[in-house]
Formats: sequence, C-alpha cells, structure tokens
Amino acid sequence: MRTYQETIDWLFSNLPMFQRVGASAMKKDLTNITELCEYLGNPQKKFKSIHVAGTNGKGSTSHMLASILHEAGYKVGLTTSPHLKDFRERIRMNGVMCEEEFVIDFVHQHEQKILAQGASFFEIAIAMSFEYFAQQQVDIAVIETGLGGRLDSTNIILPELSVITNIALEHTQFLGDTLELIAFEKGGIIKPNKPVVIGETTMETKKVFSDLATERHSKIVFAEDKHFQDLPSDLIGSYQVKNRRTVLTAIEELKHQGWEITENNISDGLLNAVKNTNLRGRWDILAHEPLIVADTAHNPHGLLEIANQIKQHEFNHLHLVLGFVNDKDVKESLSFFPKNAIYYFCEPDVPRKLPIVELRNIVPSNLNNVQYFESVDKALQAAKHAAASNDMIYVGGSTFVVAEVI
Repeated sequence: MRTYQETIDWLFSNLPMFQRVGASAMKKDLTNITELCEYLGNPQKKFKSIHVAGTNGKGSTSHMLASILHEAGYKVGLTTSPHLKDFRERIRMNGVMCEEEFVIDFVHQHEQKILAQGASFFEIAIAMSFEYFAQQQVDIAVIETGLGGRLDSTNIILPELSVITNIALEHTQFLGDTLELIAFEKGGIIKPNKPVVIGETTMETKKVFSDLATERHSKIVFAEDKHFQDLPSDLIGSYQVKNRRTVLTAIEELKHQGWEITENNISDGLLNAVKNTNLRGRWDILAHEPLIVADTAHNPHGLLEIANQIKQHEFNHLHLVLGFVNDKDVKESLSFFPKNAIYYFCEPDVPRKLPIVELRNIVPSNLNNVQYFESVDKALQAAKHAAASNDMIYVGGSTFVVAEVI
C-alpha cells in the first residue's frame, strides 16, 4: 500500500491535470465522470448540494456558503479547486480536510478503473469528493465547478440551488470568445425546475441566463437587484462585497426551501468564513510592516478588482512579485498594475510556467524598475530585502505563485 505522498505522486504522474499541463488535460464531455460515478454507485445522488460556477468569486462564494451552513448546524461538504498546498483541500467537511487514509484507500481500491477509464486528475478528484460526502452522509455539499459549467465534471449533480457569480472573458479556447458564449457554458449548471442565483450580469449575459432559466422552468434571481445590509467578514477585500450579496441572495433562496438558517448563523458564517473553511489566497495578508498580500486573481476581471483594492491602501512604494503560466496574456495582466511599481518577475514551479527567458521578451519597455528571478522564493526574498516598513508587497499573477509563498 502506498503512503499518502506516494498516492498523490501517483495521481500527478498518471493523470493529466489542467492546472499543471494545460489544455491536454481537458475532457470535453461528461462520459468519464458519468461512468466513474456509475461504477461507484452514483454517490452524487446520495446527498443534497449547491452548485457554484462563475469566472471570478466562485471559490469565495462557495466558502462563505459552506461557513454559513456550518454555523446553522448542518454537516457540510465542500469541494473546490485548485488546491494550494495539499490535495485534500479539495475535499472538506465542516472545514476539515478528508483523511489521508481515505485518499490512499480510494486510489488503491479503484486504481485499475482509474487507469482504464483514462480519467483526468480533476475527474478523479470530483469522483473522490462525491464518494467522501456520500460516505460521511453530509446534509448538503457545496460543489464548485472547475472550468465552465455545461461540460464540467461536477455537472452530473442535481442541486437544490445553482449559483453563477459573474462572467468575464477567460479560457476562451474552451468556453468561447464572447461573453454570451461563456455565459451559455456557465449557465449549463442551471437545472430544470431548480432555482438559480446570478451574482452579476452584463447586458449580454443577462439575456442568456434568462433564456436558459425560462427554457428549463427555473426560478432565476439576480443578486444585483437585492439590497442587503453589508455584513462584516474575515474574507477581506472590497471585491468581496459583490460575493457577499450573492451569498446572501443564495441563503435567502435556501430559506425559502425550508433550510433553517438564522440571522446569527449568517453573520457568524460570514465573520468566520476563513476560520470555518481554512480558505487561503484571497487577499491573504501574510505580514505587516511591510504589508505583504497574496491573491490568486489571474484574469482581467479579477486583476481589475485587485488593482482597485491596492489603490485603497496607503504605502510608500509598491513591490510586485509576479509569475505567470504560459497561456495568459501577460501584457494585459500587467496593464492593471502601476508603471512606477517595482517589479520582481519569477516563474512558478509547474510545467505550465511561463519561463523567465520568454517573460523578458513580453514585459513592456515602459516598466522602469524590473528584476527577474528563477524562483518565486528568490523574488519574494528580494522584495522583502528592498521594502521599507511602510511599503507594500503584492504577490500574484498565478495561483501557483501564491501556493509557493503560503
């Protein structure tokens, strides 16, 4: 029998993982996950669920929902991706990661089926989470999509409620190159006769969602039409205001369905979202004097929110530790950061990394204070050495950069 680390190494070496290798890991239909779950006895049918999709904010929204339901006394499963440090971050119950033994036993027991199926890393992680939640007899599980919605491996559940946070241009090679096409893909999680909450819309996406909901006889609620008192949360960042409104709208819908959730459960759940779920990487303050913040935002919509958040802080100099993967538009990403910042470019330690030698040819010439480093750690150490106590250091550009500093 393998150890836990040997089991994770086996998964990494035998299964294609989008976060590490990119497009080659993508499966464009639900055949694999359907067959895997049928083989497992369809565990996804043995618990109730909430399905969360969106370009940005779906992770924060999922964690806040799980935290509130936890505070309400329910046994709550939570599956999100990617993980930052430990694979088991993808499979939690009431904030606690699944046991190492569960992962070891699952892979050992089903190894031949996994290989024969030709499954992806994400498909196995999702099947594993469904099996765990069924075994633990959770009251409800919050299921975050990986990429898209319609053909995402999570989309074999029949949830009590679907939630779509927002739509922006991302992963256009898979989801389409217009907001309407991406909205259609994300809207694939809208299920017949099941309500859906939409966090933010544009003129283009609102019609797509409305048409899908009408076609499927689903009640549709637009969170941006709701007015709630904005409650404090330990998930900080001004961009979380929109996510909280989406969460409060979703909780309102769950209460309409008969879920018992008090105002105290809601306020406590928001105030203890990080504590209850152990979420990291969302405006994650790592140190003070100098202020060091890490955030996993990595697309234009998310980076715009980050740029606005940075502007709300007072500091003398801004130090940016940034690394990227090879399918991102680096010039567009850099356009959200001030030209007069001090840049420390690096490469994350994953196969999809954008190497420094290539990054040098992309970085705009109008950035005056630029340094390059072969690792994230060396870049961060250089920023710490150069920064004064009243400076700010921001770490980001890629989830993998953030994973290395947490």
